[in-house]
Amino acid sequence: MVSVDAKQAAPAAGGKGLMLGSWAQRHLNLCFVAGFLLVLLTYLVVSQQFAVTSPVAVPTTTTHRKHQAVKSPGAGEAGLTQGDRGGEGKAEAKSAQEQQHEQQPAGPPKAEGRARGVGKRDDDGAAKPFDNGKVVCRASPFSYTCDVFGDVRTNGTAHTVTLVPVTSRTERREWSIQAYARFNMTGIPNVTVTQLDSTSVASPAPACTVTHRVPAIVLALGGHLGNYFHDFSDALVPLFVASRRYGGEVQLLAGNIQPWWLGKYEAVVRRLTKYEVLDLDHDDQIRCFRHVTVGLNMHKEFNIVPELVPGGVPLSMLNFTAFLRETYSLPRAAPISLTNNKSSPPVDDNKNKKPRLMLLDRGHYRKLVNVPEIVKAAEKAGFEVTIADPRFNVRVKELALSVNSFDVLLGVHGAGLTNSAFLPPGAVVIQVVPYGKLEPMAQREFGDPAANMGLRYLEYSISVEESTLLETLGPDHPAIKDPDSVHRSGWDKVAEYYLGKQNVRVDVERFAPTLALALDHLRRH
Repeated sequence: MVSVDAKQAAPAAGGKGLMLGSWAQRHLNLCFVAGFLLVLLTYLVVSQQFAVTSPVAVPTTTTHRKHQAVKSPGAGEAGLTQGDRGGEGKAEAKSAQEQQHEQQPAGPPKAEGRARGVGKRDDDGAAKPFDNGKVVCRASPFSYTCDVFGDVRTNGTAHTVTLVPVTSRTERREWSIQAYARFNMTGIPNVTVTQLDSTSVASPAPACTVTHRVPAIVLALGGHLGNYFHDFSDALVPLFVASRRYGGEVQLLAGNIQPWWLGKYEAVVRRLTKYEVLDLDHDDQIRCFRHVTVGLNMHKEFNIVPELVPGGVPLSMLNFTAFLRETYSLPRAAPISLTNNKSSPPVDDNKNKKPRLMLLDRGHYRKLVNVPEIVKAAEKAGFEVTIADPRFNVRVKELALSVNSFDVLLGVHGAGLTNSAFLPPGAVVIQVVPYGKLEPMAQREFGDPAANMGLRYLEYSISVEESTLLETLGPDHPAIKDPDSVHRSGWDKVAEYYLGKQNVRVDVERFAPTLALALDHLRRH
């Protein structure tokens, strides 16, 4: 304003006005240059701040990385030997992978390829807006899973899950993972999770043919399924953890689909999803979702770690067993009451009732060779005993109702002890551990889960004199004299001798205190 006024006054001021106009002109030029530099500096500062704080800003790189789901660092040699775990009729030999969780798992790797998005939280499929979306991948000692948020498109026959970004502020990244709950399972194809670079002409986004309003879970069946323990540990428990938060409003896409498995556990699956399970391998549609979870995360064997449950609502094995009681309409939520409280008598008269004990009588390896003696000892201790040998083709609801009617479940280490999930909370599980230093495995697979189900867990480790290996191998065999040497030789030998060739003859006098502890717990419960 000052310089403009000076120019207008110049004709009336004579020579002096000209001098003032010349000075004003020079002043105007200097102000213009200074102003331009100030504006430029301000622009550069603001642009730099935006590049750091913008929700969609991501680092760029010219390297395309492909992430192969193998094993988390320090998690052991996963998948070296799977053993023979295909069904109840085969030896329940465990793979080296099943030893790896004795070690501390490595922390989840940073999710390379993750674009920043604006949402309420990472696990919220309804978070808005997603901006460019994001891919969040996590590793556990057993599993590798990816959550994909945003414009997500699945192509079943191609085994791909693709994130389509909104802007060009992304780089192309890929993760190749197996959607089964254990690493490196043979016979199950990997699913490729891709974050597209929106400027890439070589990888155009597939057009949607079906748009879903609910999130999706991509999982793989097969593997060890068919073994009753693995049906629960590898599939039912991880699927419960992944889907329960949605209240049935979730679409399952199953690769390597096993119709018999879905039929056997139909009641459970139908309570976890209101929609038909889609056969991923034969699905030629391009399905669009706002949130897709690829893979099932197994926290531990037949167990749940509440802190690792997605969705912000912790779940536990108590929640899982309560879910099973609802699913199969199991009537008992507590064992028999043996307390004598005169001021508050029980609703039903237990005066002449005895606690019921189910004795699992395996028909093959690790079987009890003196069942009549064990039955007699249990009856002498005060139990009503029923011998059971659940078969693979038994209807799950019938089995669940039967187990739920008992107060104690007794058996040698094996898949039959998985039925502890149907016992009422407060009941007792007695695991007979075969000879061969198998206690850590027994505790991990059934002891810890039983405790987390609210059950009383008791463990009876047999002596070498109670093992048939002493007769068949002789006292000088390494499997008898030095179990540690067998463990050092590898899992195959451990499975061969201690799981596949051993039967048990329980010393009933030595076993009597364990039965007494079970009865005492029921009296105090």
